[in-house]
Amino acid sequence: MYKITPNPPDTDPIPHDPALDPKKLKEAADRALNYYLNPSALKETPRKPSTIFTITAGVDNETLLTNACESMASASVMASDFAAQMQGSQRNTMLALQQVIMLGELAVNRILDNLEVPK
Repeated sequence: MYKITPNPPDTDPIPHDPALDPKKLKEAADRALNYYLNPSALKETPRKPSTIFTITAGVDNETLLTNACESMASASVMASDFAAQMQGSQRNTMLALQQVIMLGELAVNRILDNLEVPK
């Protein structure tokens, strides 16, 4: 049988360029591996968090807990409404998520009940 295209030439699977320094190649490979697999090996710069959504330091615990409780109550209602539009296992998953949110809301409410407000 006649082949229309010839076989590719036999070449070394790893191209070798004598102009490349093996020591520099190893250093570059180590840097790349550290970057992707071990970021702590690189020099770490201090993380500067974004200040787009910031809660000021002067806000008291009761206000924070009250806001968290209201947010969780809203999320619970949204999850419940969303679950009402679903069928089967997706509905069950959404209802489970709604229950987890509700349990968090109950825990925050209990903390608010136990919190002693300074007079």
